[in-house]
Amino acid sequence: MAKIKAVFFDLDDTLFDCSGSLIDNARKRAAEAMVETGLPCSAKDAYKLQIKLFEELGPLENIFDRMCDQLGNTKDERREIVKAGFKAYNSDDVEHIKPFPDAIPTLKKLKKNGLKLVLITSGIYERQVKKIKILGLEKMFDLVLIHDFEKDVSKFKKFEKAMEEFNLRPSNVLTVGDKISSEIRMANRLGIISIRVLRGRFSKMKPRNELEEPDYSVKNIASVLPLLKLVEKKIPKETGLKIVAIGGGTGLPSVLEALKQYTKNITAIVTVTDSGRSSGELRKEFGIPAPGDLRNCLIALSKSEKLMLDLFNYRFEGHLLKDMSFGNLLIVALAKSTGDFMTGVRAASRILAIKGKVLPSTSQSVHVCTELVNGTLFTNEDALIQRGVLPEKIAERPSIKRVYLKPEAKILPEAKKAILEADLIVLGPGSLYTSVITNLLVNGMKVALKKSKAKKVYVANVMTQVNQTHGFTLSKHVKELEKYLGKGVLDFVVFNNKKPSKKILDKYKQEQSFFVKNDLVKNGKKPKLVGAEIVEKPKFLKKKSSKQQLLRHDSKKLGKTLIGLVS
Repeated sequence: MAKIKAVFFDLDDTLFDCSGSLIDNARKRAAEAMVETGLPCSAKDAYKLQIKLFEELGPLENIFDRMCDQLGNTKDERREIVKAGFKAYNSDDVEHIKPFPDAIPTLKKLKKNGLKLVLITSGIYERQVKKIKILGLEKMFDLVLIHDFEKDVSKFKKFEKAMEEFNLRPSNVLTVGDKISSEIRMANRLGIISIRVLRGRFSKMKPRNELEEPDYSVKNIASVLPLLKLVEKKIPKETGLKIVAIGGGTGLPSVLEALKQYTKNITAIVTVTDSGRSSGELRKEFGIPAPGDLRNCLIALSKSEKLMLDLFNYRFEGHLLKDMSFGNLLIVALAKSTGDFMTGVRAASRILAIKGKVLPSTSQSVHVCTELVNGTLFTNEDALIQRGVLPEKIAERPSIKRVYLKPEAKILPEAKKAILEADLIVLGPGSLYTSVITNLLVNGMKVALKKSKAKKVYVANVMTQVNQTHGFTLSKHVKELEKYLGKGVLDFVVFNNKKPSKKILDKYKQEQSFFVKNDLVKNGKKPKLVGAEIVEKPKFLKKKSSKQQLLRHDSKKLGKTLIGLVS
């Protein structure tokens, strides 16, 4: 792909908050004007009706026309009422606006990199000019083009004009905007790389076709900066980076959240050895691999509505189905009704409209077995974890000598193919033995990882786990991982280099959990150490439970760190 030379920006909800008070005030003005022109209701009711119809029909519908339809205005009356509403809505009352905090700093950094910046915005000409002036943006752009609703036929021509002005090819340009039906669609038509900003009233819209599918999605324009190198790495627009994330528990979903904004081609390879709680009960009853970790990864990659995600996460109360997850039950039902566990997982993937793939490391029902140094054997994951046992008692337990699967299992062919074709493979974070290493025990997994030409990264845990890594430093984590993976396979080890506060550490200490200290030396050999501040601000819950003070990886920071390693 050619070098990026220019970035085209939209204005509203991309560089400033247009969906906040600005839109609300515009609705109130429109309501008053429409009532004065003949809409048969009060201004207050007209305002409420706008909001109601917007929520029901979405931002692309002509709300003013629908209001007239609902209140029984004639065709002639409607014409004048809609005209009055539109005029009031787009009046020049835009005094109290300011850029998003990241807007100006990001534009300055892009200009410093030698990029041409173009602003292409739609609206009433005078109103858009006033917005740009108040926001202080005119000096930041090399070219400003306004698609005037009252005069211009199409915004598409503005894109073509900007490309002609600077002699640009589509492969030289990034387009950044919030509307998939406008700037994202036009960029895709021209073959320009499209970046959707998930802000404002258009952020919940779903693409209706391929032209409305952005190449990348970001939560703010500051995230455009780390994408530049990714785009210029000659990655085909239609595929993007091929990333495989291997693990389980709560760690793997955090990695998927971190990486899904950078590529559509992401595969989660998930452990299925859980033998506790509702997932374990379903294993015993139906003789299938554990569905719980798969469910969590499906949700992490899902593009479904919040209601569907809440449904998959819902846990029943009462006696019969106590603590059973609806998502787990559905996966089991799909597996049994189709006659195959993987077919059931694929069906669940379609229901949740996931971005990428979620695969078990094996389709066989297996248990992870543990031998301690004193010869004690645990024959399943739940026995190793020892829920309900006091942490100080577990801390006195002998350390782990080895782990193995029973029965032996083969890697899923689809998982093997994803590993061999990957550009980046991420292992962890998560429970060292039961979330990460358990995947490496599957026959064919280690060989596939060694053969793959992908960059291989281990994301280390922030804190130790009393039942698996009590007393472990960073070097011990890596040494134990390489015991099952092989030396020289890992390219990078990413670890959190900011120590949590004493208050946090004291809370973890109550559970015999301690900060993972970095005792590895940078010696130029594999794996290379990458220290970064990748943990989000701790959140304390009111309930007194073992998870009340969990430190979690910050998906945005982790994503930037991981993508930086491959680009």
